[in-house]
Amino acid sequence: MIGERKFVGLTLDEVEPDGVFSGYASLFGRVDLGKDVVERGAFSASLKARGAAGIRMLFQHDPAEPIGVWTEIREDARGLFVRGRLAKDVARAREVLSLMRGGALDGLSIGFRAVKAKNDPRSGVRRILEADLWEISVVTFPMLPDARIDMVKGRRRRLPTTREFEGWLTRDAGLTRGEARCVIARGFASLAGARDAAPDGRLTDRIREATRMMTTPKTRTWETTR
Repeated sequence: MIGERKFVGLTLDEVEPDGVFSGYASLFGRVDLGKDVVERGAFSASLKARGAAGIRMLFQHDPAEPIGVWTEIREDARGLFVRGRLAKDVARAREVLSLMRGGALDGLSIGFRAVKAKNDPRSGVRRILEADLWEISVVTFPMLPDARIDMVKGRRRRLPTTREFEGWLTRDAGLTRGEARCVIARGFASLAGARDAAPDGRLTDRIREATRMMTTPKTRTWETTR
């Protein structure tokens, strides 16, 4: 039975040599091009019933083309996080891996059935409250234009826009809106140069420390690393 399909850009840090990759198959609270919004918790019942092993990994929603397995699927504050492994002994999966690395393939799409949804007649937006998830495909075209692959192995990621950076600071780094704007106004330019020098997992700590120093009245001298 054909259900609905919802596209989102594949956001990942790296595609490993063995074909393992991770990213987000759905982003909560985002209005997509189909005027749908997936609410947090929409997949919880489905994941409890099926688990990662029960969700298929397909290419372009074609049931005749499974390309790997999902090893982890879970909801977090941002959306539906997924981790999967491409089957390197399958020809199509090897092609997908090559296209991911080259930046030619950068989308995920979920195949689901809307169990509970609420429509807003004024805005035309449909809020999906519960979805029966049965497959996640690697696809060509995402439904969220601003969500793309940032980096795959061997290809450097682009810097985010100011708006994207503010969203990341408030959503994922846990800063307040005021703190985020302070970082952007005084320290965003420096992060472009300092990012690569920061050890993995330390960027948020650097941002928090910089924000604390900039917003503390007693702090009179602070110089951005360039």
